[in-house]
Amino acid sequence: MCQFEEKVRRFHEAGEFFDCGEPVFIGRAPGRLDLMGGNVDYTGGLVFEMNIREATWAAAQLRNDNRIVLRNPQMLEHGWNADVEFWLEDLNDESVVRTLVNKSPAVRWTAYVLGVLFYLRKRFPSETQTGINVYLESNVPLNKGVSSSAAVEVATMKTASHAYGIGLKGIELARACQWVENTIAESACGIMDQAAIVLGREGCCLPLLCQPCTPFPTVKMPSDLTVWGIDSGIRHAVTGIEYEAARAACFMGYKLICDWEGLKLQIEESDGISRYVDTRWNGYPSNIPPSKFRSTYEQRLPEVWTGAEYLQNAEFHIDPYTQVRPEVPYRIRACMRYAVEENHRIQTFVELFRSSAGTSAESTFTLLGELMYQSHYSYTECGLGSEATDMLVDLVREEGAKAGLFGAKITGGGAGGTVVVLARNDAADAFSYVVQRYKEHTGVFPYVFEGSSGGADQYGIVQA
Repeated sequence: MCQFEEKVRRFHEAGEFFDCGEPVFIGRAPGRLDLMGGNVDYTGGLVFEMNIREATWAAAQLRNDNRIVLRNPQMLEHGWNADVEFWLEDLNDESVVRTLVNKSPAVRWTAYVLGVLFYLRKRFPSETQTGINVYLESNVPLNKGVSSSAAVEVATMKTASHAYGIGLKGIELARACQWVENTIAESACGIMDQAAIVLGREGCCLPLLCQPCTPFPTVKMPSDLTVWGIDSGIRHAVTGIEYEAARAACFMGYKLICDWEGLKLQIEESDGISRYVDTRWNGYPSNIPPSKFRSTYEQRLPEVWTGAEYLQNAEFHIDPYTQVRPEVPYRIRACMRYAVEENHRIQTFVELFRSSAGTSAESTFTLLGELMYQSHYSYTECGLGSEATDMLVDLVREEGAKAGLFGAKITGGGAGGTVVVLARNDAADAFSYVVQRYKEHTGVFPYVFEGSSGGADQYGIVQA
């Protein structure tokens, strides 16, 4: 039994936070590293994800009244409110929920929890007739590019839906959590984080085609390889202007290409998540073949346009989750190129990775590493790099494949956060040397992510 389960059982038996007369349900959702993928989940690309050991735990118990009681003791470390209460009646209106979670920075974290409860109330009104207690703990670091917010959403959704007798799982669970992040937390994420956190398996990587969410069989990590993550110390958030601008710029480029081809874009909605579609590439920029993009479209796309210039030429924006800000410069060509070429890199990476299982092919491992380096530097072209993550990648590259460090790239949405490293199992000394050199350069001793764990569905639900 894990420490969280033990703590919840003690609370339950003592009547502390939980009523000792009613069942309590416990769920777990890990963070994730994207070995390849990053920002093509919202463009319809393939991604390749691995869950980390660090996780968020949620315990839920139905109440006999209409109160919604949330407790997350670790929020005190950030100067936020650890205990927040709402009423079931607050969940009757989307705008009311957004107002409540944005009332002050001290309660902003509740967007990922109250948003879940609002989704359940909206989608399953007959099952959600009472209030609920939700208790959370997490060791997934915030703003490190390892999906701390998605871990909270998934752990809460998995546990609360079970308590209400709904029992969401699989892709339905992941899509529900993406809706919460898009609509209530107002973060322009794709499906990658939520799906990996729900569907991942320990010791494996998950290939996922984000159109909108098609998982492929997990791929076991080759016996000779390991993955580490190094926190750069630079905070990352998918609500940041760099991420928003890169995402918006890609859809600007896609709109221009569709206009040139005479393709009409129409908005459609699936599971409450809106997007624009067309008859050739179905609204997914990553579906454009790289050769077609390079030969026909790349040089026609503007390198940089302000939002005002774009709107003068393209009339409207086709991404419902980002704005076109008139004064912001958008790297349209680079961001569109990333969506197309990164998808092709990932397809190649996954096939090489799958074929390397059970082998010790150093040449294959080196090719995998080169694809990671290419991916990393294409982030920089999109405006999503940072000096700190570049330094970490360069330090890994300096040690090189001879030392057993094959490749590295920024993970998640970029503009800071964590660097993922692909290495041989016996390269711990070379990896430690990279960490030490980074500390010497920056004065920061970085947090290291090591090992993996199963996703929320693999853990399931435990009853206290």
